Amino acid sequence: MESKQYQNISELARGTYENCDFKNCNFENSPFNHLIFIDCTFKDCNLSNVSLTQTSFREVSFSNCKMIGLHFENCHSFLLAVSFSKCQLNLSSFYQVQLKKTKFENCELKEVDFTSANLAEASLVECDCQLAIFDDTNLEKADLSSAYHYQIDPTKNKIKKAKFSREGLPGLLLQHQIIIQ
Repeated sequence: MESKQYQNISELARGTYENCDFKNCNFENSPFNHLIFIDCTFKDCNLSNVSLTQTSFREVSFSNCKMIGLHFENCHSFLLAVSFSKCQLNLSSFYQVQLKKTKFENCELKEVDFTSANLAEASLVECDCQLAIFDDTNLEKADLSSAYHYQIDPTKNKIKKAKFSREGLPGLLLQHQIIIQ
């Protein structure tokens, strides 16, 4: 089945979007409330400050999208499956969101709230995590070996078998005020 193409649009009618490709769309400040996306891709889109109340994302990928200030905790959690590549997710929130095995590649995650999120087996490849909040976050078996600028307190997060780089060690030890030379 060929995917349905949407280009250069700024709003969506309420409904279900299955096997759709969205390209160069500007949805900034739009309501995505109660919309359902299944097997969809968003490329070069602006989704900043989109309202996500009971929005469903099932096998949805975002590539080179501006997604500032989104509250993914408002999404419908059933079968939530997303991936992000080269996206700006700054100031977004994933509070208590199930993100097991989620892929973030080359993303800006500045000031993102991952409090109580499940990032087990997730990968944050070449992601900038400056001022991102990791508190009661499950990072077990997650790969942060190429992520940078993170500050993660191992006493307040689950990090068993998570991967970190040697260069990232200061971000794990900062709360202990240890000087590394």
